[in-house]
Amino acid sequence: MNLYFIDTNIIVYANDARDKKKQAKALELIAWHMKSCTGVISTQVLQEYAHVALNKLHQRQDVILRQLVLLEELNVVQQSPALIRRAVELKAIYQISFWDACIVGAAEYANCHVILSEDMNTGQFYSGMIMESPFD
Repeated sequence: MNLYFIDTNIIVYANDARDKKKQAKALELIAWHMKSCTGVISTQVLQEYAHVALNKLHQRQDVILRQLVLLEELNVVQQSPALIRRAVELKAIYQISFWDACIVGAAEYANCHVILSEDMNTGQFYSGMIMESPFD
């Protein structure tokens, strides 16, 4: 079974009504990966979503809490000291930001085949995983 790591920007688009086309695609994508048990996120993704939802989307606390509980149905990689060390290595190897390296490290740990993100280079391989933007 192929696993797909879902980056924060996908979760944010699912909760942002300003771009209806991206919102619909993000919602469809998340729902499909929940149903098929192929979606992976990390605690970093949950934290980043909560931060954006509170400060940029201005969502109500109860809405955010419901969303977080729903997102916990995906496979969730817990951040650990070993994953932080791996992110430092991945940052140096791929010359990416530390936070992107944390995403790659979590996806690698979960044995994902694909990282779904709008923030990194589509078609780029990281640790054997391909980066894809669902909005291209």
